[in-house]
Amino acid sequence: MNRRALILAALALPACSVLPDRPYQQTQRFVLAPDRPPGPAPAKRGPVLLLRTMRAAPGLDQRGLRVLGARDDVTVDFWNEWTAPPADLAEEALRRWLLASGRFAAVTAPGSRLRAGVILEAELTRLQAEPAAGIARASLSALLLADGTGGTSRVLGQFLADGTAPLPGGPRADGKVAADAAAAAMSAALGDALGRLEAALVRAIR
Repeated sequence: MNRRALILAALALPACSVLPDRPYQQTQRFVLAPDRPPGPAPAKRGPVLLLRTMRAAPGLDQRGLRVLGARDDVTVDFWNEWTAPPADLAEEALRRWLLASGRFAAVTAPGSRLRAGVILEAELTRLQAEPAAGIARASLSALLLADGTGGTSRVLGQFLADGTAPLPGGPRADGKVAADAAAAAMSAALGDALGRLEAALVRAIR
């Protein structure tokens, strides 16, 4: 092939693009920060609680919103996601929730120099929208330990907190739900789970 033919072939390349002709889709990001129901001013009494880094169950380390289909298959929406890994956001939400409860003198993180009387280990086990049921669901498993002398710990309780919140429009047989509605419902479901976990912790400490 001569030089002229090579130049003509190069000029023809842009017209033969292999990329699909699809419109650009911008990723939407949502905050996972449930609001605590209004109540009396916190007393800031009780023990100091150390909240260890929250773990994530398999699949919950991804930022994409999770939707449960009619056949119990979970799809992850990569165009609509949380602002950070959901376990990180749930940990921060739990810390703020327990601090605002007034049940603890302080809620600390690993590395704090403040001596903790109780230790909480938690895992985010579920966070998804379930359009067929018309709800969003969030679940946490937790282990509460009493920090004893000499580094010993005693188990005070083991809990599973399951929270739900309704999706707008009720159950949907087609399994579809708007991303913003799903995110808002999942955040509310997490708030329901946090409230249930708080109640369980209070009973265990008493």
